[in-house]
Amino acid sequence: MSILHKLNELGQSVWLDFISREIIDNGELALYIKNGISGVTSNPSIFKKAIADSETYDSEIKILSDSGLTAYDIYEKLAIEDIARAADLLKPIFEACNGADGFVSIEANPHLAFDTVGTVEEIIRLNGILHRPNVMFKVPGTKEGIVAIQELIAKGINVNVTLIFSVNYYIHIAEAYIKGLERLAATGGDVSKVASVASFFVSRIDNEADKELSKVSDNTLKGKIAVANAKLAYSKFRAIFKGDRWEKLASNGAKVQRVLWASTSTKNPEYSDTLYIDKLIGPDTVNTIPPDTLTAFEDHGMPEISVTKNLETELSRLDKLEDMGIEIDGITDKLLAGGVQKFIAAFDSLIESIESKSAQA
Repeated sequence: MSILHKLNELGQSVWLDFISREIIDNGELALYIKNGISGVTSNPSIFKKAIADSETYDSEIKILSDSGLTAYDIYEKLAIEDIARAADLLKPIFEACNGADGFVSIEANPHLAFDTVGTVEEIIRLNGILHRPNVMFKVPGTKEGIVAIQELIAKGINVNVTLIFSVNYYIHIAEAYIKGLERLAATGGDVSKVASVASFFVSRIDNEADKELSKVSDNTLKGKIAVANAKLAYSKFRAIFKGDRWEKLASNGAKVQRVLWASTSTKNPEYSDTLYIDKLIGPDTVNTIPPDTLTAFEDHGMPEISVTKNLETELSRLDKLEDMGIEIDGITDKLLAGGVQKFIAAFDSLIESIESKSAQA
């Protein structure tokens, strides 16, 4: 049994935080799945690395360019083919667990992050093209995105809520998911056919918090705020998805909106390279892991329930941070805005690269 299968037994799914035509064609993705990967995530940065920073797609870009397609249309065709093929590889997992796992995620155009109507229309269109039950569509956890989440869930479309940093925002996101399910049920829809995850970006919290802690010359909390914030989110998740309101939906087959840990590669070399996996293992969670970090965890990770351990101590660290005059909400707001801009920059760079490759071809 692989270490990833051990995580599965503990209730945590592991999704690969990477996709490319190369790993689909050469069988590497199929091998990942055999070893315990049960999902795949993508984002503009991942597709930039796959398409712009390699020659894998160049011949197809030439063909599509010669047919008169724009750079954006070319990107979409390439991305949709990769997502569709990954979804097909994962479909046996999806079917074996009755739609609880086996998903691949694709992000809406990041320029729509603050556009509710545009996001909903874009995802409805992409959902119609992909037409696969195990595709999730990424919506950023902005205020506008939260409204879109409810609308999409009410239409029976799977949603991966991305770029979540704030626990306060997360509470509204979980509420949007539940309201969406209630609306779907009220119109006769099948709530058992819808799935969602709430993706908390973890390591970036420590990156920003550590900078603030350096300003007040305190090292005791460095490398500890991200895990504390994530464990607080998990405790909120457990409180939200229980009680009469939730049980009414669950009795009709509704699935909890699992908490997903994203950005789990360790950015600070002074910290363990498996820190954000080891500390956040528990039931009804997903960890989406990039290849290098996955290799490290397979080598020396610690597969045991940890997300509920030492909760009081972890939460006290957030209190201490506030006592120092460092507001966690200020950190998370900054990271959300910065995260959207990073995805926009990666997306724009990708489109420019396709334009350049098309011109060269």
